[in-house]
Amino acid sequence: MRINRTRTFVAALFATTSLYAAPAMAQTARNDVAAEENDDIVVTAQKREENLQDVPISVQVLGTRRLDQLNITNFNQYTQLLPSVAFQSSQPGVTTVYMRGVASGGDGNHSGSLPSVGVYLDEQPVTTIGGTLDVHVYDIARIESLAGPQGTLYGASSQAGTIRIITNRPDASGFDARFDTEINTVHSGGIGGRVEGMVNVPLAEMAALRVVGFYQRDAGYIDNIAGTRALLPQPGGIILNNTPFVEADYNDVEVYGGRAALQIDLNDSWTVTPTVLYQEMNSTGSFGFDTRLGDLQVQRFGPEFRHDRFVQAALTIEGQIGNWDLTYAGAYLDRQAEQSSDYTDYAEAYDSLYASVGGLAGYFYFTNAAGNTISPRQQVVGSDHFKKLSQEFRIASPQDARFRVVAGVFFQRQSNQIFQDYQVTGLAPLLSVNGRPGTLWLTRQERVDRDYAAFGEASFDITDTVTLTAGGRYFKYDNDLIGFFGFGRDPAFVQGAAGNPPPNAAGSSRTGVAGCFTTSGVRLRDAQLAGQANTTLIPGAVPGTPCTNLGVFANGGVVPVRAKDSGFTHRVNLNWDVTDDVLLYATWSRGFRPGGINRRADVGPYAADYLTNYELGWKTSFPGSNIRFNGAIYQQEWKNFQFSFLGVNSFTVINNGPNARIRGIEADLNYSAGGFNFTAAASYTDAETRNNLCAVADPTFTCAAAGNSISAPAGTRLPITPQFKGNVTARYTFDVGQGRAHVQGIVAHQSSASADVRTGPAASLGRLEGFTTVGLSFGIDWSSWTFEAFASNLFDERGQLSRFQQCGNCGQRTYIVPIQPRTFGLRAGYHF
Repeated sequence: MRINRTRTFVAALFATTSLYAAPAMAQTARNDVAAEENDDIVVTAQKREENLQDVPISVQVLGTRRLDQLNITNFNQYTQLLPSVAFQSSQPGVTTVYMRGVASGGDGNHSGSLPSVGVYLDEQPVTTIGGTLDVHVYDIARIESLAGPQGTLYGASSQAGTIRIITNRPDASGFDARFDTEINTVHSGGIGGRVEGMVNVPLAEMAALRVVGFYQRDAGYIDNIAGTRALLPQPGGIILNNTPFVEADYNDVEVYGGRAALQIDLNDSWTVTPTVLYQEMNSTGSFGFDTRLGDLQVQRFGPEFRHDRFVQAALTIEGQIGNWDLTYAGAYLDRQAEQSSDYTDYAEAYDSLYASVGGLAGYFYFTNAAGNTISPRQQVVGSDHFKKLSQEFRIASPQDARFRVVAGVFFQRQSNQIFQDYQVTGLAPLLSVNGRPGTLWLTRQERVDRDYAAFGEASFDITDTVTLTAGGRYFKYDNDLIGFFGFGRDPAFVQGAAGNPPPNAAGSSRTGVAGCFTTSGVRLRDAQLAGQANTTLIPGAVPGTPCTNLGVFANGGVVPVRAKDSGFTHRVNLNWDVTDDVLLYATWSRGFRPGGINRRADVGPYAADYLTNYELGWKTSFPGSNIRFNGAIYQQEWKNFQFSFLGVNSFTVINNGPNARIRGIEADLNYSAGGFNFTAAASYTDAETRNNLCAVADPTFTCAAAGNSISAPAGTRLPITPQFKGNVTARYTFDVGQGRAHVQGIVAHQSSASADVRTGPAASLGRLEGFTTVGLSFGIDWSSWTFEAFASNLFDERGQLSRFQQCGNCGQRTYIVPIQPRTFGLRAGYHF
């Protein structure tokens, strides 16, 4: 009912707007394209407004016009045009982003490492562990991609770079509005489309309100086909049938929401801008297809969906004291994601593993209350509830002074309430987690990550053409984790004792209730092994848990496990204005990612990892020939990188791995002449380990100890990032009667990449294959109207966003998450 009310509200908003205008395409370009592309591009990458060509760091920008021209609405689309960016995605809203090859794979788990790339919406960070916030792209001023460590001005989780989404601000100078629609059809799939609208209303001479609303439906294109799975014991066995869930094009997505910003100029010096963003994404089905079954086909045996809702309230205050600029940026983000996943592959894999002892159902005694064998198939129902409070205060001296500074303080607290319920239909209460009949395994934890920092950068013009910039950031992080994970267990039972329930009733000796703290401060398994009479459990510290096994006993209770540390990052930059149109720069910078906690008691915490960057770059523009050419070459040293992987029983473990070395070059070119505009961008990345990656953490990297082995030898290429990635866009605009028509083509290519840094899993998963996509569009602007026909992925390439196996290293079915198949569509729009 809540979803229906939201849809009704959004529909009413658009219906009201349509009383004044018919649908229109999201595009404002009615003038000569070349003139538009050669406008000065203003960015705020260094916490100041500056011309792109004057910023001595590697910044790629997608401005309003280009975002509209390329019909970009989401994260996957705009990152295709940012050569330094790579990402893994299992479904919409579950995406981990990487930059410049800083990727070890396996990141993104809710109790794993923090991201290595920061994401900002205007002045506020929106980086979360459970996947990059996929903000709907509409009425966006620009997207800035800052490659390389941004550890000074942006801090934690900007180790490899930062992506900034800058919205259009309210404008008190006049009324403005637009309305846009699209309808499309996906090859081998269904019908999709979207409606979007924006209105900017001056409220007074010094105040304005800007409101955006949108609804988008992406059609499904993966079919859940009929099939069965046969599990032991045999003969007869357990036959699973997916008939109730068979459906064509079942991976559809709906996204809707809105954004509002109020800007109030208190006087000539002070401006207050409160904003609020609401977005909800609902998806069904699986977004990876099974390579064993054929193109765009899977067999799933339970309901699959994801609901991802987030709200952000933000406040920015900007002003001046004397001629110094002051900025306060605060925000509160609340994100809730609920998900249901079919876990049949896990049962199939482990059924094969235990085939010699009667299969999974037989070995682990999957029975109902009457003692009859039942299907061991699991359905995982879970949620993550993220909350983020961030506050930054900074001050900047006059920008035209020979010596100038930017300095500030920053605080951030982000939490996540983690819940995963592995359900087995009909499971006996004694085989279930205590107090939760039918739950084989429960994860319920609370994670908190805190960041404190003081930062500053100072620039000094040594001469009229040479500037030295130096800055640093002192940081402290304090992260904690508490809760429960694992199987159930009756405290009166001793695993393996005569007359006691079977193994998964007594529980694992390392996880679940067996590892919970008793009132004497001893874990249950240890108390029983020592023959202690007191096996009374301390009640769960996290609501909804039977007890606590992830924590530290203190003062008669259990407190969170903590990981905290402090450190310093720096940036030193020397830039030379060779001429008014040529800038050269050299940078030495460092970024970091905080350490954290492993859930397993037998695996210690992991430390922060650091990335040091050495970079030479250039910014060139040639006004007479309408050419802009920017680029950079770099080498990065990644020390003891954090490495997340699924260990025993598909249990996430994070270690500090070896060192890595990354070399690369990136460049972008823009040329305009008359009505023709040409844009190209590309990157080459050579990223490899410098030491052996060991199966068990080893500071010597020899992996020679008993029980250890080499997971990846020194010189192994880092995963996910293609060695080459690039794109070319050409657009020609010409007069047609009273209108202005355009033809546009875009070609994007990326080479292959490994899906995992470890040799064994990489071979099992197979490589992420290289691919090339082509998009074409033709349209016309007529007065305030715009119309366009387009085709994306014209040759229906199966570009691979990621490869995964549901149960980690089980060597079973490999799934490929593809880009959207060939899509044809029509767009129309009206700009008031």
